[in-house]
Formats: sequence, C-alpha cells, structure tokens
Amino acid sequence: MLLLSKDDIKKVFTMKDAIETNKLSFELFSKGKSEVPLRTTIQAPNHNGVFLFMPSYVEDLDVAGLKVVNIFPENIKENLPTAPAQVLLIDGKTGIVSSILDGTYVTQLRTGASSGAAIDLFAIKDSKIGALIGAGGQASAQLEAMMVARDLDIVKVYDLDKERREVFVNRMKEELKEYKTEIVAVSSSDEAICDADIIVTVTAANKPVFDGTKVKEGAIVSCVGSYQHHMQEMDPVILKRASKIYFDSEEAVLSESGDILIPLEEGIITKEDFTGDIGDVLLGNIASRENDSEIIVYKNVGIGLLDLMTARAIYTKAKEEGIGTEWN
Repeated sequence: MLLLSKDDIKKVFTMKDAIETNKLSFELFSKGKSEVPLRTTIQAPNHNGVFLFMPSYVEDLDVAGLKVVNIFPENIKENLPTAPAQVLLIDGKTGIVSSILDGTYVTQLRTGASSGAAIDLFAIKDSKIGALIGAGGQASAQLEAMMVARDLDIVKVYDLDKERREVFVNRMKEELKEYKTEIVAVSSSDEAICDADIIVTVTAANKPVFDGTKVKEGAIVSCVGSYQHHMQEMDPVILKRASKIYFDSEEAVLSESGDILIPLEEGIITKEDFTGDIGDVLLGNIASRENDSEIIVYKNVGIGLLDLMTARAIYTKAKEEGIGTEWN
C-alpha cells in the first residue's frame, strides 16, 4: 500500500492535471460508466460539523474508492483543516487498498478543479477579472483553478473575517506568484463582484453572500460551498438572470444543496430552467456558452468519482516517479 502525503502529491500533480482529470471524470459520469452512490451524511451538531462518506467505482478501469471527509468549519479558528479527509484507492480486481492519500488535499484539488473545468468551458475567453468570496480551507485551490483556467489580471477576495482575508491574500500572493495575477483583499462582496468575469463562492453561509443584481452580463458564477439543504450562498436572483444552469451532478445537487433546493421550493425557479450536467457538455450532448452576454451558473457539490479519478491519476504518477511511502 502506497501512502501519499500532501507534499508527495504536490511533487507529481498540478492543478492543470486536476482540471483535465475532472473533465474525464465528468465524461465517465455522464456516460453512465461509473457507480457513484449519493454520499452518506452524519451530522455532528455539537460541533457544527458533518461526517461524509463517498464511495465510487469504475468497472471498466477496475478501480474503486472511498473518501471519508468531515466538514468542521470551526476548525479554522484552531488553524486546523476545515475538511479533514482521507481517500482510499482500491484495486477493482482484488478489492485490496492500493493507496491511502491525503484526502484533505485531494478534496481541495478536485473541488478547485471542478470550478476550473467549468471556468475553462464557460467563461468568456478574454476574462480578466475574478472574484473569490470565502477564504477558508478550500479557497486556495479555487483561486489557483481560476488562474489556471484563464489568464486573469486581478482577483478580488472577500471574506467576512477581515483578518482571515488579509492573511489569506498575503499567503496567496507568495504561493501563487508564478501566475502574475494581482490578488487583492476587498471590504465587501459588492466590491469583489463588481465587473468580475468569474465569480466563485466557497463559504459555509446560510444566506446569500452576494447581490445577484450586480453580477455583470457574461459572467460565470460557480457556487461551491452549499452542500446541505439549509445552506445557501447563491443569491436566487442570479438563477433568474442566468441563461444556463449547469451541475456537476443534478441528482447530487437536488439531494442536498440549498442553493438550488430553496429556490425550487419557493417557486423562484423550476427544473425546466436547468440546462444539465457538465459532463454532457463535454460529450456534446447539450449546448455550452453561445454568446459573451450569457450569464452562466455552475452549481457543484462534489461527487465521489472526482476523488476516485483524481486519486487514481496521482497514484499512477507517484508509482512512475517513485514518490510516496510503501506500507506493508
């Protein structure tokens, strides 16, 4: 069994790799080539947390996986990961676990890459201004994915916690300096989304974190944080303004995300407003962006197949390059 830490993964796998792997995952999912049960959720109300268990299997590739990820937003106060996790990669021929990977980092990579794949597909080609709302544990990968998908001049970052957003921006200026994108902290979500071509939200909010009336025409909005029914970071107004609404998995989104479930229940939108899954765009089954004035919404909650395929790609590269620790 190969043990792969965050540092090991960084040696062999980039955000660009993760975005391309996500695209392949979405295609497999839309082709029906994977088994991806809806994740099992156990609440931990005493600690504002939730335990999540996410299995998946691709028979044609003889590979299976299980991610155990626990979302504890209060961890950020203790400088601990808000989404601690492990990914088990399983040989589909023998049922033997072939690798255990740092699931916290795999989650960051594949979640960032989900937005990155959508941005690559749906953002206008000459996008120059990005907005990131939320500076928690998933934010750094979202920020990097934006920069990989488009050559941005500036990304404006907003978080309710002033100190957190300042610390985050200063750290990202150093860690992501290779991209030559200016990263700035701003004092409101209005300031962040003003003139933004790309808007990504990654918060644990229970009410909208931006004003949908102020999103410019032609923008793409990727909302990442709402993974439970009571959570809602997307302003429903943007759903009415959007020309197209895409999902990583409509079934998964409709099983848990308040960003979509609440507007449906309130009659703001209907299922007829949905365009479909991103995998069907990649397969050519449904339309992508058709002009530069369309507002595009991408709602993603994460599916276990992304963890499985990302872990498989990392494991393959690590074996080729002799990276990691063998545990017998």
